[in-house]
Amino acid sequence: MTHTIDRVARYHEQLLALLEHDVVGLAEAMPADRYDFRPAAGEFAGARTFGEQVAHLATVIYLTAAIVMEEASPYAPGTNDNGPDAVRGKDAIVAYLESSMAYARRAMISLTERNALDPLKTCFGMQPRVQVAAGIVYHSYDHYGQMVVYARMNGVVPPASANQR
Repeated sequence: MTHTIDRVARYHEQLLALLEHDVVGLAEAMPADRYDFRPAAGEFAGARTFGEQVAHLATVIYLTAAIVMEEASPYAPGTNDNGPDAVRGKDAIVAYLESSMAYARRAMISLTERNALDPLKTCFGMQPRVQVAAGIVYHSYDHYGQMVVYARMNGVVPPASANQR
């Protein structure tokens, strides 16, 4: 069993590394003056701006990683679950995102054979720790998809897609 859980922990770390590559790369690629962009047409009324998408993603990474490690998140959800109101502008938001990834790495390497299946209380009810850890990645890719749409609407090719032409 130890080898299986060790592989699961490494797998989660690898998924997080891929996420970090994709999300941080895109956050860095979007011009600073487009961080307030949100589509105006269609069903985008009330949608988060690009910068809010990134800040929200980082905030949920912090909150979820904290659940995995059974500790208080360093940051509260903030307004609309977008983190601290003081985190604004591209440089601050990218730094916040990078910091959330480092915090999430701590969560991933905390997975062990002894604790991987421990039930943890989440907003979705009780879930095994390893499932909560996976939530860091799948929630983030939901917002990454939205960020990709915003970036492409602004002429930015996501770095993760740039070499796939």
